Amino acid sequence: MRLVPGFTVQLHNRSGYSECLGSLPRSKTMKIRFCRPTIMFVAFFWMAFSQAEESAPWGTASLDATNYKPQKVVYDVAASSIEMFENVLDRVSYLNNIYRANPFDASLVMVLHGDEIPFFAISNLEKYRDLMQRAQSLTVAGPIEFRMCQVAARGHGLEADDIHGFIKLVPMADAELVRLQQEEGYVYMR
Repeated sequence: MRLVPGFTVQLHNRSGYSECLGSLPRSKTMKIRFCRPTIMFVAFFWMAFSQAEESAPWGTASLDATNYKPQKVVYDVAASSIEMFENVLDRVSYLNNIYRANPFDASLVMVLHGDEIPFFAISNLEKYRDLMQRAQSLTVAGPIEFRMCQVAARGHGLEADDIHGFIKLVPMADAELVRLQQEEGYVYMR
């Protein structure tokens, strides 16, 4: 416990002298009378505070309550697993919530061109039903749309007739990413 320089603190309980912390001449001694529960509370608070100080020496983060304006965002999606693709859906959904699903000022486009493409095959509906229901629901709830690279779909043996109806096929993912950024002012996210 840190003491004020030049002072000794003597703690007394109801039965008398208990403990002396520090040692200086009697003229600079402070007597503090506490009951045992008060001493225990002070000791607990001091220990908790000193442990917090050690585990977070720079304090804790502060929340910046920024008000984000809706934007036009294109996501370059090439997910190699269901978990990775669900992470992308989470990010897009969170951003949509921040933009308050504003269809007039916001637009969130996911351009698909990786191993997530088979998830969208009609023939895989039973295997990926929950994932597809979630993806489709995002297109209904706000300004979110999916665009799939036709070249990449063909690489997976899929044509437009093999893909769920809430997907729009584009000739090439790279060309679509460039077009959305250069011609329509979309911000790029990976």
